[in-house]
Amino acid sequence: MYASIPMLAYGIQPYNNNIIVIILLTILAMYSGYFAALIWNDITDAEIDKIAHPNRPIPSGRISSKKFFHIALFFSFLTFIFSFMVSFWCFIVVIISAFFVAIHNKYLKKIVKFPAYSEIFTPLQWIIVVVFGYVAIWTTISYQHSIIFQMPLFENVSTSVVEFQNMIILILFTYFADNAHDLPEGIHDFSGDMKIGVKTYATSFGKKNAAKISFAMFIISGILGIILYFKTILSEIFLIPFIILWIYTLYYSFNLLKTKEIEMEEYGAIIGRKGFNYFILSFDLIFMDIFIQILIMNIYS
Repeated sequence: MYASIPMLAYGIQPYNNNIIVIILLTILAMYSGYFAALIWNDITDAEIDKIAHPNRPIPSGRISSKKFFHIALFFSFLTFIFSFMVSFWCFIVVIISAFFVAIHNKYLKKIVKFPAYSEIFTPLQWIIVVVFGYVAIWTTISYQHSIIFQMPLFENVSTSVVEFQNMIILILFTYFADNAHDLPEGIHDFSGDMKIGVKTYATSFGKKNAAKISFAMFIISGILGIILYFKTILSEIFLIPFIILWIYTLYYSFNLLKTKEIEMEEYGAIIGRKGFNYFILSFDLIFMDIFIQILIMNIYS
């Protein structure tokens, strides 16, 4: 997944050592950041997990919050180091992201009473992955008809209107695809979130309405995925499996709508997992599409 975004931004062209290093550093930065965010979330949601996920490391007693905190610090440190090695702009992106995640997870999602606040803003953590991948390339190469941003002490950021539009489409896909699977998981966590006072779609508008909103978001994400195919270098290698995956996920999401409310918490966990697989596999399809196109280009060049 983490390779797919800078590869999409770079396009189908010869890869030199510099670009390969940038992509590898991007993978390492985002992979470390993913584990750091997961662990921070487990630490801050320990009280919710006692009810909704008692088998997770902290509520099950397999590890203490203090030890998990040290592991999170280690992965966070790696994220900062690898992002700085990519570019100073990427380093700034990570700092902003880390600040938001820390404040959001620790305080805001438990004290802000705006309806569905938690699930409206949680997907921003995944959007950072898209921004990071594009910025990593934009600070490395120059585009024809480019827009160049210059700031003291920073590398120039060079992009084009088309590439900027493509990033926005991928950001929107990421937001809706991630949120679509977050809502069923919020239904699963309904009891714990109600006890702590976390504002999700389920706790704000009810489980049934949350399931309807999730289904709508899956539909929107699929449309955005198809638009991404038409707007970028992606081929049918991406499109056909993506549509199959989308329809498969929609089928299960639709079944959640028909589930009795008393059973929705249990079934929500299943839909949440299938939705997460849809979200991640979509990026894997982007990677496979571009990788195969590059192989074909090298074979026939």
